Amino acid sequence: MVFLQIVIGGITRLTESGLSITKWEVVKGTLPPLSEEAWNTAFELYKSTPQYREINEGMALSDFKFIYFWEYIHRFWARMMGFVFLLPFIYFLAKKKLDKPLLIKLGLVVLLAALAATFGWIMVASGLIDRPWVNAYKLSLHLMIALAVFSVLFYTYLSSLNWHGFRNKDGFPYRVMWTFAALLVIQIFLGGVMSGMKAAVVFPTWPDIRGEYLPAVLLDALQWNADNFNKYDSNIFMPSLIHFLHRTTGYIAFVLGMYFCLSLYKIIRSDSEAKIQLGLIYITFASLMLQVTLGIITVLTSGTGKVSVLWGVLHQGVAILLLATVVFSIFIHRIGYK
Repeated sequence: MVFLQIVIGGITRLTESGLSITKWEVVKGTLPPLSEEAWNTAFELYKSTPQYREINEGMALSDFKFIYFWEYIHRFWARMMGFVFLLPFIYFLAKKKLDKPLLIKLGLVVLLAALAATFGWIMVASGLIDRPWVNAYKLSLHLMIALAVFSVLFYTYLSSLNWHGFRNKDGFPYRVMWTFAALLVIQIFLGGVMSGMKAAVVFPTWPDIRGEYLPAVLLDALQWNADNFNKYDSNIFMPSLIHFLHRTTGYIAFVLGMYFCLSLYKIIRSDSEAKIQLGLIYITFASLMLQVTLGIITVLTSGTGKVSVLWGVLHQGVAILLLATVVFSIFIHRIGYK
């Protein structure tokens, strides 16, 4: 459900639907508008936003219902996750079925989920005042918190399996693993910022950035100022910088990820019992190859003025899969592997 929520969030972002619901109503907002009058009221509230005035002025009610749908589904799914998690959590807690280590991990999930929900509204609010879209930095932080929920929950699941009989082997490339994990986190954050800034639309080219690898604007010392970082939607500096950083970090992470897979493969290739680890290597390798390919396609198909919803969501989805393989690698390193 968390995986789907992140994917739905990506669709909401790419369809520019995130600002269609202008109020944060935890209980009352559970139901969508159920009458024509209610729809018109919601539409009038949206008309007061910068996004409507600057981008969607003259939008038909039917088009508004489309963008409202995705933001509503995003919020509704979050509410459903709350019920699915909290009801059994409270039940098992009351029955004293949760030991202390598990309780700590699940408590962290609750705190992170609450933080994700709170920051989600902070993010939306950033696009209801001055800008016609949400703040790119806040968008990326919201994404990172959601991925933290996913990672902690997945690690908790792995820990709960109580696998026994694992043994450590010398040579586990843990330094490479941790470096790759750190780079992947940075890369996903940069990807979120890139999405929020619509940077792919500005430079829909690859392998160059409109004929340059290092855009000349980045060599101009006068461009490195707070105003350009803050008002990224009115200058070419930030799209150039985020493209350069996202691509360069991606290349480094790809090479390091491949090196990690090869190093681990050399250690366990002769171990007939290491089926889980071999599977992990193959999935990590395939995910890396696919992620790079999807990233290139996403950039190249953005020349129409919009990022493709299909390719953008696939690119984000595989990033989550790649993150899951890293979490699994960390888990194996912590307990040893068979």
